[in-house]
Amino acid sequence: MAQWQLQEAKARFSELVRAAQLDGPQTVTVRGEPAVVVLSQRQYRSLRTRAARPSFTALMRASPLMGVELDVTRDRSTTRDTVV
Repeated sequence: MAQWQLQEAKARFSELVRAAQLDGPQTVTVRGEPAVVVLSQRQYRSLRTRAARPSFTALMRASPLMGVELDVTRDRSTTRDTVV
């Protein structure tokens, strides 16, 4: 991810926007510390869409089978006869 000093980002804003669209996220630093990230609209939408998806845990907890006791004991019998 490219880094831009704040002064440089302000002076070359059009170039910063183009770089975000073509090359991906661009970091803007203030006094040498990362302050913000500039993203393209497409990347921003993608992040927002992913954030809106429920986690696997949330999906499992929302299952209609939540609270149902399942028998998960393993059958220890042999699966076939062995011939020697």
